[in-house]
Amino acid sequence: MGEFDAYAGSYEEDHKSSVAASGEDPAYFHDYKLGCLTRKGFDTEAPLLDFGCGIGNLTERFVTRFRDVHAYDPSTKSTDVAKVRAPAAHFHDDASTLPKEHFATAVLSGVLHHVAPEGRVGLLRQVRGLLRPGGRLVVFEHNPLNPVTRRAVAACAFDDDAILLWPWEARKLLLEAGFDEIEREYIVFFPRALSFLRPLEPSLRGLMLGAQQMLIATKR
Repeated sequence: MGEFDAYAGSYEEDHKSSVAASGEDPAYFHDYKLGCLTRKGFDTEAPLLDFGCGIGNLTERFVTRFRDVHAYDPSTKSTDVAKVRAPAAHFHDDASTLPKEHFATAVLSGVLHHVAPEGRVGLLRQVRGLLRPGGRLVVFEHNPLNPVTRRAVAACAFDDDAILLWPWEARKLLLEAGFDEIEREYIVFFPRALSFLRPLEPSLRGLMLGAQQMLIATKR
């Protein structure tokens, strides 16, 4: 993920262009994810890790809700931007400095599709080692079953290396990495033009056509 140094300055505009068909600004999707954690009742007093934080789109939101936020990304140019956006967070650009078995929550948002398939289980095991017993991992990934999502990924400059994960594949990887109690929801169904239908989304979380998938897994 260190190759994201090249996109640190243009990430926001590239993202905005790729999601233009939704009628929403990227901020909508970042706020949506924070809302998912709030809805699921994650402990805001316990330490949270934003693993693969990039330029801090989620980190700056997490610090408004969670007391102890850590963030890691191998792209130092990206974390330089993130540090300005979320000065209250503790940043790491070396994974070895992350405390083992420390975090109650870890978030991987849009990370796994940038990891070569053969390296994904290893990365998940690495993150599992950072969670305390009973800690939970939240994975947000694009849903390749949604054609609009596939088009957005194809149009996005920093997704040129993306290999999307099928929902059943993502769950299998979590099991192989040693997680259990895996829960999956599909999220983000309606573009802005159909925002009047968004109150229906809670009843659609089992429908495989959401633009994104959220998986929550527990370390035992």
